[in-house]
Amino acid sequence: MAGTRLAQQLAVSAGEGSLDVTIIGEEPHPAYNRVLLAEVLAGRYAPEVIALPTPAGGAGAGVRRLSGVRVVRVDRPTAEVLCDDGRSVPYDALVLATGSNPVLPPLRGLLEPDGRDDLHALPGGVHAFRTMDDCLALGAAVRPGTRAVVIGGGLLGVSAARALARRGAQVVLAHQGEHLMERQLDPGASRLLRRHMAALGVEIHTECRARGLRTDGQPVPTVHAVELADGYALEAELVVLACGVRPRVGLARAAGLEVARGIVVDDELRTSDPRVFAIGDCAEHAGVVYGLAGPAQEQADVLAQLLFPTPPLPEPRGLRPLDPHRGSALEPGQGSAPNPRQGSALEPGQGSAPNPRQGSAPEADQGSAPDLDRDSAPEPTRGSAPGPAPGDQVVGNRPAEGAPPSGSWGRDGWAQPGHRAAPGADTPARYTGTRTLTRLTLTAAPGPAGASASGTDGPLDLAAFGTPTPAPGDDVIHLTDATRNTYRKVVVRGDRLLGGILLGDLGTVGALARAWEGDEPLPATPLLHLLTNDGGS
Repeated sequence: MAGTRLAQQLAVSAGEGSLDVTIIGEEPHPAYNRVLLAEVLAGRYAPEVIALPTPAGGAGAGVRRLSGVRVVRVDRPTAEVLCDDGRSVPYDALVLATGSNPVLPPLRGLLEPDGRDDLHALPGGVHAFRTMDDCLALGAAVRPGTRAVVIGGGLLGVSAARALARRGAQVVLAHQGEHLMERQLDPGASRLLRRHMAALGVEIHTECRARGLRTDGQPVPTVHAVELADGYALEAELVVLACGVRPRVGLARAAGLEVARGIVVDDELRTSDPRVFAIGDCAEHAGVVYGLAGPAQEQADVLAQLLFPTPPLPEPRGLRPLDPHRGSALEPGQGSAPNPRQGSALEPGQGSAPNPRQGSAPEADQGSAPDLDRDSAPEPTRGSAPGPAPGDQVVGNRPAEGAPPSGSWGRDGWAQPGHRAAPGADTPARYTGTRTLTRLTLTAAPGPAGASASGTDGPLDLAAFGTPTPAPGDDVIHLTDATRNTYRKVVVRGDRLLGGILLGDLGTVGALARAWEGDEPLPATPLLHLLTNDGGS
């Protein structure tokens, strides 16, 4: 999603100017909104409905996409990415948007004896839930009455369990934590969510650990039960692994880039190589890996502004740009500066960089669907689902003939050695972090029209942000309505929101979201008004 969003923004920025971008994506499908995969699994949307718009710009903007192609190596000395089909793609700037991989839990019987984390070698009936192929495979396997076990009760697991229940499966959700969606919800809100899931027919077990899988013992094994730590077995024809995700950093690590939990980037989304950038699930900024669609989109927008600025003016020779990670000048020959007129972009599992005149961008895991441990998106219109596509990489082409010597993108835009931004130029865009808000709608299971008086079998809307656990001295406003199945709580510190949870009634979410995301002071009204329908505005 992030790579596709970046390509869209670069194409728009180029206008009638000259720009070449290549997107390389490992998935064969058109880029898609990963946040809405659960809706495809539930049968609410067809796969093509969540497709992202194809990047389009002015007459001079060229965007090409290489689908079903995997980048196997980044050759930094020659500024090329090498693909599994034998081709090489040169770049001026390379953007890694390789997304994330599902975490495979340590279950007996899950992996081959050699312990390889191979998603293609899972026992029959066992599925991850991360890509369009995962979604289509699950959809093809589920039938009314199918016994399905979902391992993991975070946002992704809850979404998968709800989708399978809508398809008529008999669903059991096994979660090791004390309550569902513990990263977003407090125990009170989780109890309400649990009631709603039970009304959909989902059986929930918390504080239980899956220990292993029982299979039929055939050469190609097929699962028939999930064994819990207490010895109890849950019968299963389908098992969904929803145990979180891990940034996909193998390509960056092999290329010698700085990697912690994710690919380490600065406020310009630049890695330890000044010609290579990272955005989305794979990027770690200021020690944070977001794993959410909103931050990925914001990072793509900021990087688009940095990659297509006004060319700089010359300045006296002899000055060398600083390495943004070390705060010291680069050694001669280290790094090189992208040409603002050439570039390319890569998607998950791929890589290349945008060049305003030439470039290519591969996708790492092509396509995108928000991490379902991310935030959710508004309902899409066919072919125009919003948001970035995960697993994208963007690469730029080599400098055109006569371009300035190679160097590093400085902190004032396209600042190659011996160059500086024009006097009075606007301050370049910077990414300073994202204040995220998670939204999810759990629709009712198919059945008789109308919901019960308690509302437990109707749709449930959820929004959560910040830290809902107060510290000493914080103010807490908390309203619960059991008859309407609603839960509203905000935590306030001084005149700022610290966090909040809204379930069942999102009438105030607009005003609260604006105050939270903008870090704005709260209105001078009684705090209880924050939970009224106008949010205190």
